[in-house]
Amino acid sequence: MTWKMLAAAAAAFVTFGVGEAMAGRDLDQIKARGSLRCGVQGPSNPGFGVPDSQGRWGGFNVEICRAVSITIFGDPNRVEFVPVTTQSRFPALAAGEVDVLSNNSTWTLTRDSNVNRFNFPAVVFYDGQAIMVPRRLNVTSARQLNGATVCVQPGTTTELNLADYFRQNNLRFTPVVIADLDELRRAYDSGRCDVFTNDFAALAAQRTLLSRPAEHVILPERISKEPLSPVVRQGDEELTNIVAWTVFGLIDAEEFGIGMANVEQVAASATDPRVRRLLGVEGNMGESLGAARPDYMRQIIRTFGNYGEIFERHLGADTPLRLERGQNNLWTRGGLLYAPPAR
Repeated sequence: MTWKMLAAAAAAFVTFGVGEAMAGRDLDQIKARGSLRCGVQGPSNPGFGVPDSQGRWGGFNVEICRAVSITIFGDPNRVEFVPVTTQSRFPALAAGEVDVLSNNSTWTLTRDSNVNRFNFPAVVFYDGQAIMVPRRLNVTSARQLNGATVCVQPGTTTELNLADYFRQNNLRFTPVVIADLDELRRAYDSGRCDVFTNDFAALAAQRTLLSRPAEHVILPERISKEPLSPVVRQGDEELTNIVAWTVFGLIDAEEFGIGMANVEQVAASATDPRVRRLLGVEGNMGESLGAARPDYMRQIIRTFGNYGEIFERHLGADTPLRLERGQNNLWTRGGLLYAPPAR
């Protein structure tokens, strides 16, 4: 093949291959509608997503969606929150009833590659499946649960991991399968099952809603890996990139020590090119991403803070969940949070 033919082939790839991938049909619909439809697990998911007495949603997952709204619109309030269940979330996303899921969905191979294919832009929370039991059972390990009845939601990786773990350890169990999380928690609280299983953070959240939270213990085993990510439909790489780099920007902001209190001061005085690009002082990162404004990350940080501030506000030591950062700390502090370079 001659150099001219190679050049022509490359041009065709750019024109048709990349151009088609970057069509942005979902993003165009979001902009035309004037709002982002965000599927959240609710209404009883303390710390991650709950409405207040006026119906305004708040929580870790909610603020991720509001940050994405800033990237798209320059406004954190252009979001419609749509409660979804573990069974309805992916059909709702596939059908276009929501534009993005921000509801503790695990990134798996089959969700990434099956008929209704989805994109998982960036892991926003690292978790693992855990098991909660009443203290009165005097159980200290999941391997003591042979013959237990287990409350679990259907259509989840939780249900599959539960079966894998008990089979691997030659244990028997009887599932109590209930889709609605509130009903599932009430079933456990009333004694219909011996065990409640979910991701560790979700169990910590649900424990706060039990009639006697202190009488229940989460066992030490983590029986799975649960990388939780926002989810969008495949076919719109622009929207995927916007969600991903919004999350990465929050992580970078924490790594660079930029928060709500000092973002404007840093923007005015920073000499580090990485910081200046992140805050829209130089470069064209916002334009490359298709953000509403070049300083979109400065607006996000000014409104919500960095990743660590969002975590501590909704999930941290001073909240009812009292979660430690652990895996969800920066890579420089022994955690798994690591953002690709923004350049």
